[in-house]
Formats: sequence, structure tokens, C-alpha cells
Amino acid sequence: MDAIEGAKTVTVLRRLVAWSEKIFDLSAAVVAPVTDRRLQPRIPTAVVVKSSIVMFWARLGSLNALGLTSRASCWKKWLPAPTCSADTMGRVHALMDAGELRQGIHHIYESLKRNKALPDTQGMGIAVVDGHESHTSYLQHCSGCLERTMHLETGDRIQFYHRQVTLMLLWWLPSFEAFTWNSGIGGYHRSKHSPGTVVSTEYPPMLPGAPASRAPIRLLLDHEPQRPGEDEVAAAMRLLERVIHAYPRAFDLVLADGLYLTAPFFNFLLAPRKHLLVVLKDERRNLYKDAAGMFDFIAPQQGTRGSRDCLWWDFPDLLSWPQVNRAVRVVRSLETWSVRRQLDKRESIQTSDWIWATTLSAAQTSTAWAVGFGHQRWDIENHAFNELVSQWQADHVFKPEPNAMECFLLVAFLAYNIFHAFWALSLKPQAKRGTTQSFWATLICAELHGRAIPGFLSP
Repeated sequence: MDAIEGAKTVTVLRRLVAWSEKIFDLSAAVVAPVTDRRLQPRIPTAVVVKSSIVMFWARLGSLNALGLTSRASCWKKWLPAPTCSADTMGRVHALMDAGELRQGIHHIYESLKRNKALPDTQGMGIAVVDGHESHTSYLQHCSGCLERTMHLETGDRIQFYHRQVTLMLLWWLPSFEAFTWNSGIGGYHRSKHSPGTVVSTEYPPMLPGAPASRAPIRLLLDHEPQRPGEDEVAAAMRLLERVIHAYPRAFDLVLADGLYLTAPFFNFLLAPRKHLLVVLKDERRNLYKDAAGMFDFIAPQQGTRGSRDCLWWDFPDLLSWPQVNRAVRVVRSLETWSVRRQLDKRESIQTSDWIWATTLSAAQTSTAWAVGFGHQRWDIENHAFNELVSQWQADHVFKPEPNAMECFLLVAFLAYNIFHAFWALSLKPQAKRGTTQSFWATLICAELHGRAIPGFLSP
């Protein structure tokens, strides 16, 4: 950070842009290939894409708020032409090629991998897939809206909504190590364990494979809108087919919710030799009944996850699901921990019971690792959906048109990946100490607005 003691100028945005150009060649390799269907455009597509990226970096939340920064000096140095209006931004995104934005996200992944910012191929790549409902309305709708009937006190009403299936990429390093938090260095350090030892792990210290003292980089690779008349699993299979073709070696294991516990989905991923770990919570399934029948007769192994005491059951090679093209393994984790109530300062015992079905064999991963993988599924909720909605305003309807909504979300993924890589790789721990990512986004926003103030309004 060039900044920032006393009256010095904050230049976070300029540094982020310069770093993105140096590492990713953002203008030439990511933005320039993006085109739209306008026949004789007066405003270059690059102006629209770059403006949209900065809008998400600054967490402005709307195209009109972006328009208030048109006088910022950073635009003149980075954009090939002046900024455009909010209407033009929405219209161009509606005509933009989503496939070329996906190529830009792929370039970000390749650049990070080439620069060894991601773990090497000795690690196990993990992808998390889940659906997210982004927009709902009783009044406005578009051609891509899904419909459902809501039974309200005032009567039945048709609700229009959009749902996307998103894939997030994680990494895990297969070594007998436990990651523990070191407050002195502000990061994780590794403690060695001998093979065969049940490793005491904790969440969030049970994280994707990141070097010591550096936060892990999670990448949002792609999303697929759910179409009218289909379910979420069908959209996920269409998404994974495209992602596996574009990223054939990026991940080995897919994590998913219990909704994806279907034989077609399992067989679809087994064909390209990908593994799957899914929450098992349907008590009507034969697989669940067979595993539940053994819980009371087979003694569990004891383990720990941070401060939680765990009882683990592990049943490999179950043949209770003949529709799947291989044997399925069931892992259960019964976790117990104490919570001190703030009101009366009393401790109460809390328990949680998790069961997963996976195609990973016992030789490929231990019970402790399988439990850790299962809990990592929440990364897409905590670090993708919640962050994009609450901080990046990615659920805002910038333009009520299906292609525009798809492209705006892909640009948000681009901005998210670049910003998180910048946070993890470029900023020094001393600069980040005591701050959050939202604080740095506020500095970017302040830089935009501070340089947009006309001279006659200066105090």
C-alpha cells in the first residue's frame, strides 16, 4: 500500500489495477477478447467490462452509483474511452458473450497456477457445487425467470425467481499435518504428525492447501442458470460438463449437498474419474438404512476437530446402492462441544450429527480427512454466496434480462478472484493486520469518490 500516514494519498485501486495488469495482463488477455453483438459500437466493450469490475471492487452496488465516479482520474489512465451511462452498461451486458467472460476466468486460474500461487499437482483438488437463489419478485419477470406458487395468507401468488448453480474451487494438500492458527504471525503454521496418527484438526484451520502464513485462495470458476422446467441437479450436470472440459485437471473431488445424492449425478462424475462426497440425510434410502443399522453394533473410533470431541464411523464398500456404478462409502461424525451462554454464563453441551456418502475409498483418504472434506462444503456458503450478497451486492438486478444477469455475475466472479488473489499474494501481513477486506474495498470506493470531487467543492 502506497499509503498512508498523515495526509498521504490512498492509491489502493491504482495498485490493484497495476498488479492485475502485471500478473494477469488484465486489459489484453482478459478484457480485450470480450465482445458483444453491437454492429457499430461507439463505446468499446472494454470500457464496460473494466467499469463493471471496478464497480464490484469498490462494492458500489448499482450502476447509478458507478456513474457518480465518472470524473475520477483513474478512469482516464485505464479506460480507452470515457465512462458510459448506466443504461449503456446494462444494454451492453445484455449483448455480451458470456463464453468470453468464462475464458477470462480460465486465464486467471492459469496465471495463478503458472506462477505457483496455487498448490502443486501433488495435492487433491476440491470443487464445491451448490445452487443459489439470487432474485425473487412478485411483479417483474423476464424470459429466464422460474415460477412457483406461494401460498400466502392473502391467497396464492406467483413468484418469479432466478437460481444459479455455482462451482467454487478449493485445494487440499495430502500430508500428515495439522494447521493451527498462530496469532503472532497472523497465519497458519504446520505441525508434523507420524503416519497413522489421528490428526486433530479444526475448522476453519482445516483449510485448502495454502502455504504457511498465507490465506488460501478460493476461485469461483463458473455458474450455470437453472432453466424453466428443470431441477438444480440437471443444471449442475450441465455446469460440470463444461467445467470438466475446460479444467480437466483442476479438481479430483466434488462436494455437494444432499440434494445431489442421485445415481445419475454419481455416475456422471464417475465417468471422467472424478470423486464425489455428498451429505446423506434421506432416511428412506437403503444406503442410509443399512449404515444406520450398523451404528449401534460397530464401535466408533474417537477423534477430535479442534475443541470438538468426535465419534467416527466409517463403512467402506457398501453395495446398498446398485444404481451407482461402484461401491459407496458412508462416513458418520457425531461431534460434541460446549458453549458458554452469554446471558447466564452457563455451559451447555451441543451436538451435531453428520453423515456423508462418498466414492473415495479408505485407501485414498482417511476417516479424519473425509470428515474434513465434508465440512469444507460450507466454504461455498461462507466465502462465496454470503460474501457476494452481503459485501459485493452481486444479487442486485443490474439489468432485468437473462444474459445481462449471467454476464454481470461472471464479471463479479472475475472481480472476486482477482481481489482475493491480490489480498493473499500482494498485500503484506503488516498492511493487512487489523483490517478486513471490506476496509480495503472502502478505500477503493473513497479513492474513486475522492478524486471525483470538483475543484470548486474543495474545502
